[in-house]
Amino acid sequence: MTLSHPLNRTTFGNPNDEGNLMTLAEAELLLNTWVKNEKLVFHMQQVGHLMKSYAEVKGYDAYTQRLWHLSGLLHDADWDQWPDDHCRKIIEELEARNQDPRMIKAIASHGPRYFGVDPDSEMDKMLYAFDELSGFVHAYSLMRPQGYEGIEIKGFKKRLKDKSFAAQVSREDITDASQRAGITVEELIQFVIDNQLRGVV
Repeated sequence: MTLSHPLNRTTFGNPNDEGNLMTLAEAELLLNTWVKNEKLVFHMQQVGHLMKSYAEVKGYDAYTQRLWHLSGLLHDADWDQWPDDHCRKIIEELEARNQDPRMIKAIASHGPRYFGVDPDSEMDKMLYAFDELSGFVHAYSLMRPQGYEGIEIKGFKKRLKDKSFAAQVSREDITDASQRAGITVEELIQFVIDNQLRGVV
C-alpha cells in the first residue's frame, strides 16, 4: 500500500455521535456498492470477522462487538475505487453518516506508517494487527492442500521470513502492530489461524 499524503488530522468524527452505529446490513450495502474486487471484499470480511471474534473472546457487549466488526469490515472500503484517496474517503463518508467516532478513528489508524495516525485504543491496535496478518495467513493457507487445517506456527514463520512470499505484506508493520498491541506475533498468528474465515478467494 502506498499513499502520497498522510491524513493530517488528529480528531475524527463527533464525540456526540458515540453510540451511533449503522446496522450490519447497511455496512454491507456500503461495502458492496463501493468495492467490486472480490478478493478485497473477502479480505475486509476476514478482518471484520477477526475483530468481532476478538471482541467476543474479550467478553464485550453486543454493541461493542458490532463496533469492532464494522471497523474491520469497512477499513479498506475506499481502496478499490479511490486508491489515491484511501482512508480519507471512507472517513469522510462515515463522518457524514454521523457514525461512532471510535470506528472512524480505528479506520484512520489502521496504517500509521501511511496515514500518520497512531492507533491508541485496543480496537485501533487490533485492527492494525489483524489487517496485516490476515491476508498473509490466507495466502499461506492457499498453498497448502489442507488449507487452514494443521497450520503450524513454525512453518508459518518460515514463510514470513521469505520476503518473496506475499511480498506486498509488510513484515515491518506486522512486528510494529504486534508491539503496539502488546501481543506476541506468535499469539496473533494463532488467533488468526483459529478464527479466520475459511474461503478460496
